[in-house]
Amino acid sequence: MDAIALLIAASLNAGTLLALAALGLLINERAGIVNLGAEGLMLVAAIAGYATAVHSGSDVLAFAAGMGAGGLLAALFGLLVIWLNTNQYAAGLALSLFGSGFSAFVGLRYTQEKLGPRPSFEIPVLADIPFIGPALFKQHPLVYAAMALTLFLAWFLYRSRAGLVLRAVGESPESAHALGYPVRRIRLAAVVAGGALCGLAGAFLSVVYTPLWVEGMTAGKGWIALALTTFATWRPARVLAGAYLFGFVTMLQFHLQGQGVQIASQFLSMLPYLSTIAVLVLISSKPGFIRANMPAALGKPFFPGS
Repeated sequence: MDAIALLIAASLNAGTLLALAALGLLINERAGIVNLGAEGLMLVAAIAGYATAVHSGSDVLAFAAGMGAGGLLAALFGLLVIWLNTNQYAAGLALSLFGSGFSAFVGLRYTQEKLGPRPSFEIPVLADIPFIGPALFKQHPLVYAAMALTLFLAWFLYRSRAGLVLRAVGESPESAHALGYPVRRIRLAAVVAGGALCGLAGAFLSVVYTPLWVEGMTAGKGWIALALTTFATWRPARVLAGAYLFGFVTMLQFHLQGQGVQIASQFLSMLPYLSTIAVLVLISSKPGFIRANMPAALGKPFFPGS
């Protein structure tokens, strides 16, 4: 029973990493912008957060550095695709490649660095409940923050005027412009906010989840987060549920190995990626469902007066 509680706790931890990045990408795509650079954003933010944690000893500053790095790179991406009409897909791939190379270069001196013991967290009283306590109430505060962010985004997108405008920009930027809304500035704000969340996910990875710095440590999690937004049909609650599902699959491999299950470790390591492919195949079998939920102007450039 304790092993199952620990598996659930680890799944929430792993799922939070994906949820933060996927929620950021969801904000991007709700505004009509596809950002394929999530992997690069997370890597640059991971080394920025890790270096800040090493030198300052503060996790809060590390998270701020990760969000700042992610937001700054995303702003550059936004300027390229929103104002200069650079192809969104090509710019995103270039950003991903740049982030991988730049983080590897900057992170060379930090491969031998070590962070001190990480603080433990638990909610008083609730953490002492048998099974439920260790599974749910001994988590890092960012785990609960991701849940709160999901609720906020669901309210923001479907219950607030600003969220309605953001969705209108992603559905029909021409109509939003005709009504007097600054479409390009709204899109840039969404891209920066999404980049900051991807950055927070990267900092969480290197400072809390591992905690260490290794070149290419995201290992495709940015791409999984990108797939999650489609898997969740651009709905915040579904993004969170999907992130926990992928987090569970990721942790299941370690649990099975710990239990001595006689399956090749290489196959178990492939499980998260195989599940991603399986989900994408299932989604692709219903293209009409995806089109019905996808922002109509996703990936399409917009120029006032064009």
